[in-house]
Amino acid sequence: MNAADTSPAASSSAATPAAGPLSGLLVIDLTHVLNGPFGTMMLADLGARVIKVEPPGHGDDTREYGPFLGDTSLYFAFVNRGKESIVLDLKADADRAVFLNMVRRADVLAENYRPGVMARLGFSYEELAKVNPRLVYASSSGFGQNGPLATYPAYDTIIQAMSGLMSMTGFPDGPPTRVGTSLSDLLGGLHLFAGITSALYAREKTGKGTHVDVSMFDSTLAFLEHGAMEVTATGHALERIGNRHPFLAPFDLFECADGHVAICCGNDHLFHALSAAIGRPELADDARFRDNSARIAHVDALKSELETELKRQPAAHWLQCIHAAGVPVGPLLNVAQAFAEPQIKARNMQIEAGGITMPGTPFKMAGYADPHIRPGAPALNAHNASLRQEFMV
Repeated sequence: MNAADTSPAASSSAATPAAGPLSGLLVIDLTHVLNGPFGTMMLADLGARVIKVEPPGHGDDTREYGPFLGDTSLYFAFVNRGKESIVLDLKADADRAVFLNMVRRADVLAENYRPGVMARLGFSYEELAKVNPRLVYASSSGFGQNGPLATYPAYDTIIQAMSGLMSMTGFPDGPPTRVGTSLSDLLGGLHLFAGITSALYAREKTGKGTHVDVSMFDSTLAFLEHGAMEVTATGHALERIGNRHPFLAPFDLFECADGHVAICCGNDHLFHALSAAIGRPELADDARFRDNSARIAHVDALKSELETELKRQPAAHWLQCIHAAGVPVGPLLNVAQAFAEPQIKARNMQIEAGGITMPGTPFKMAGYADPHIRPGAPALNAHNASLRQEFMV
């Protein structure tokens, strides 16, 4: 892209980065695709200065991934807002010198190459810690820096398949199913962010940086929740059960006359309230449904009884009645409907960055702005001249 560009990415400097709790931190971002860039974007959202170092050619692979808005990849734009971009060939002496000058001044270096790549370039944690002992060096990979799978290549779907997540997602009569977003990638990015901020806090006490080692596989395993509980309790894998909860009932998606609602009763009191709200108070005294254990044992019969009544009225009717009874209930929305909810505007969870509408940051902190207009993702090598001058040898 050149100076005459009118694409959304070319307007990335239209907004000024907001001051945040991480203002003053310098982050060198060697991450690419989704998991690492998502983690470093959160650092940028909270005020850190993030310099994205991209390889020669087309830069980050996701610059060529769809969907596109004009010439701009939304895949790239959604996780690289608020960053600067410079192209460096880390095998070329002149660019290596620029990179090392950046390292000397940086607080954080984040990378998500396959384990061993940075070491082969001469940029392992051990080597860069000699250059900057205060550096927090964060690595995110598919399976981590050690173990028999360390160098195994991975994308989100590989991790969802190997972690057990895919095996327990879907309905009993259907195939194993990928979660409808790149959850393992995003969990890796979330833990990368958490590891970096934790290491920065530790540095305040020790004066030294450290190596943060995060994997998508570990991050997904840590979120398996019910699946891991079932293995601990019984030694067996949790079977696919659709939308219902494995240990609580009713806790599911239920059909109404014109759509579906989600209803969650986490205790007997809520089930009594639900039964009364739908005009079936006798259900609470039915021996099959008297307590949660009984309801789980008869979960199919319970759903049939509830849906027999719910199908008599539209979802809007039941949302009002059940909510008035104090029972957790919600409509089934698609993504467009979810973003049209007034709650989104109230929480500033749909923002504009570089002229592109995208999800906002979930971090809301008293005393810090949460701007609706944020800097967008940078054009490839957009800050080359200024950064080379700043970090010249």
